Amino acid sequence: MSDPQRILAITACPTGIAHTFMAAENLEQAAQRLGHEIKVETHGSIGVENALTAEDIEQADAVVVAADKQVDLSRFAGKRVVTAPVADGIRRPGELIREALAAAPSAGAPRQESREDTRPGVGTTVYKALMNGVSHMIPFVVAGGLLLAVSLSLGGTPTPEGLVIPEDSFWYVISQVGVLAFTLMVPVLSGYIAYAIADRPGLAPGMIGGFIANTGALYGSESGAGFIGAIVTGFLAGYVALAIKKIPVHRYIAPIWPIIVIPVLTTLVVALLFVHVLGAPIAGAFAALTAFLAGLEGGSVILLGAVLGAMIAFDMGGPVNKTAFLFGGGLIAAGNAAPMGMVAAAIAVPPLGMGVATLLRRRYFTAQERESGIAALFMGFFGITEGAIPFAAARPLQVIPANMAGGTVAGAAAALLAVEDNVMHGGPIVAVLGAVENVAGFFVAIAAGLLVTVLTALFLLGLSARRNGHDDDAAAADGASAGAEDAPVGAGEREPVAVGPEGGSTAAAPGPAAAPGPSGAPAAASPGASPEEPAAARSGRRPTGSVLDHLSEDTVLLDVGGAGRDDVVRRLVELGAATGQVRDVDAVVAAALAREEQGTTGVGQGIAIPHAKAAEVAAPLIAFARSTEGVEWESMDGAPVHLVFLIAVPQEQAGDEHLRILATLSRALTRTEFRDALLGARSRAEVIRVLADRLG
Repeated sequence: MSDPQRILAITACPTGIAHTFMAAENLEQAAQRLGHEIKVETHGSIGVENALTAEDIEQADAVVVAADKQVDLSRFAGKRVVTAPVADGIRRPGELIREALAAAPSAGAPRQESREDTRPGVGTTVYKALMNGVSHMIPFVVAGGLLLAVSLSLGGTPTPEGLVIPEDSFWYVISQVGVLAFTLMVPVLSGYIAYAIADRPGLAPGMIGGFIANTGALYGSESGAGFIGAIVTGFLAGYVALAIKKIPVHRYIAPIWPIIVIPVLTTLVVALLFVHVLGAPIAGAFAALTAFLAGLEGGSVILLGAVLGAMIAFDMGGPVNKTAFLFGGGLIAAGNAAPMGMVAAAIAVPPLGMGVATLLRRRYFTAQERESGIAALFMGFFGITEGAIPFAAARPLQVIPANMAGGTVAGAAAALLAVEDNVMHGGPIVAVLGAVENVAGFFVAIAAGLLVTVLTALFLLGLSARRNGHDDDAAAADGASAGAEDAPVGAGEREPVAVGPEGGSTAAAPGPAAAPGPSGAPAAASPGASPEEPAAARSGRRPTGSVLDHLSEDTVLLDVGGAGRDDVVRRLVELGAATGQVRDVDAVVAAALAREEQGTTGVGQGIAIPHAKAAEVAAPLIAFARSTEGVEWESMDGAPVHLVFLIAVPQEQAGDEHLRILATLSRALTRTEFRDALLGARSRAEVIRVLADRLG
C-alpha cells in the first residue's frame, strides 16, 4: 500500500441535497479503505460546509471535484485535480481518488477527466453557463425594474415624449438608480456566462463584452444588441478565455497568465470581433426592420400590429424590441398614435404572462423564478418588458415563442380596436394615467395577448418537462437534478477525517432481507386531534433537528409488496395525510413526481429519497417505506430500490432545517450496517429505534 496521502474533495449537485452528501460520504469511506486522509467541502442547499482553507490546499496531494454545478477551481492551480459528475462520487469514489493521485499537476486549469462517458456534453456546458448568467442577472432586473416602476407611478407626468419625471424631483433620483441597475443587467449576464465557462479569467472580458453589446454607437446601432448580444459576448468571451487557458506556458509565467494575459487578450478578441464583425450586421438588420415596418404602416394595419407586437415580445427590451418601440413612438409627433397603442399593449404581455404562469404552474419553475414572477407582474403593469428576460434566457425555446404569440395577438387586437397611446410608454399604467384612447379596447388587447402567452408557455413547458425535465439539461443522465432549490443560506465547518488503512465496507445495493413481520396499516389519527396538527406536535416531541421530529410510526410502511414507484410515493403521501402533515395528496404526489422527471432520486445502493415542496404540505413530513422485492426507480446504478424515504416540506418554508436532516440521512444511508438494520427491522417501532440509535 502506498504512503498515506492528503486528499481534498468538493461535492455539489444542482439541488445540493442527497447526491452532494452521499458523494461526500462515499469519498470519505473510499479514502479510509485506501489509507488516505481526506477533507470534503460540500456545496449543498444549506450553504458551503467544511470549507477548504488555504492551509488545506497548500498541504493537499490531490483534489477530487465531483460536481454538476459551477465550482471555482482557480484556487487549485498547480495541484493534481480531477473533475467528474457528482454521480461518479457516489458510484466510483475510489477510482476518482486514484485518478487524482495519478494526474499531472495543473498549470492554472484543472485536468478534466479523460473518460468520454463522464465528460460534460456541449449542451450541459451551455445550459450551466446560461443558468449561471441568468441567476446573477435576476437581482439587477428585479431591483432596476421595481425602482423604475415605482418612480414612474408616483413621480411620472404624461407628455408626448412619454412618462417624464421632473429632474428636480425626488423620484428622478430613484428612477436613475433603476436605470443604473438596468445598465448593469446586460454586462452581468454576459460576465457570469463567461465565468461559468472559463472561471475568473473570463469574468472581466465577459462583462466588458456585455457593455459593448449594450453600446450600439460602437457598431452603428441606435439601440444596441441587448441581452441577446450579452449571451453572444458571454459565450464568446468564455470560450476564447478557455482556449487561451489551455496554452502551455512556462512556470514563471503561469502566475500572471490568468490575471493579466488571459483577461487582456480575451477582451481584445471579443471587443474587436463584436465591433468589426458582429456589430455591422446587427445594425443593418435593424435598419431593414425599420424600413419594413414603415412600408406596412397605412396598408395593413392589423398586420402592422401583429408584427410590432411580435417584435416587442421577441427580445424584451433588446434591439428588436427597441426598433418597434422607436417606430411607434416616432409616429406620435407626426400625429399618428395608433402604432404606439399597438406597442403599448404588447409591452405588458411578456412579463404579465410569465408572472401569471408562475402562479398557475409553480412546479414548472424554480424557487428563484417564482420570486421573479411576482416582480414580473409589477413590472408588466408599469410597462417594463424586461421583467420576462430571466425566463426567456433560461428557457428560450419555450418562453420566447409564447411571448411572441401573445405579443402578436395583443398588437393585432389593439390595431383592430383602434387603440391609441399618446405617450411613448406602455403597459396598463399609461391607461391609468389617461394617455390611452379606447381604454376598454386597450385592456381587451392586453387580456387576449396575456391568455395566449400563458397557455402557450404552460403547454411548451409542460411538454418539455414530460419529455426530459428542464430543457437541455443533460445532468439527468447522470442521475442528478436539473432544478434549482433555494439559495444557500448558511455555512459550517467540520474537522478533516483522519483515517487509517482499516475501514468498513461499502457493499452494493442490498438484497432483500429476511421476511419482515406484519406491516400493518398506519395507525389512525388520535381522536380529537386536529387534521391540521402534525403527528410530531400531537406526540409532544420538541423539535431537535432530528429525522424523528417529522417521522413517526404512523408514517412507516414495512413492505410495499410489488408496488411501482408512483404507487409507493402516493402511499407515503397518504400516510402524511392521515397524520395531518399533508392537506392535498394529489398535489403533493404531483410535485414529487415532477421532481422525478427532472432527475431520478434513486441514488443507488438500493436507496431512493423522493422529495417535494408544495403549499399543500401543512408541516414537514418524512415517511419511510421498505420493499423486499425491490422497486424499479431508474436508479443511478440501475438496481431496484429497497429503502425509500419521502421528504415533503411546505412551499413557503425557507429555512434550512429539513435540508440538514436530509444531509444527515443521506450520509447515514451510505453505511451498509445502517441499511441492513433498516432492512431487518420487524416492526414500525423497531424502524424508529434504528433511526433513533443511528441518527439521534
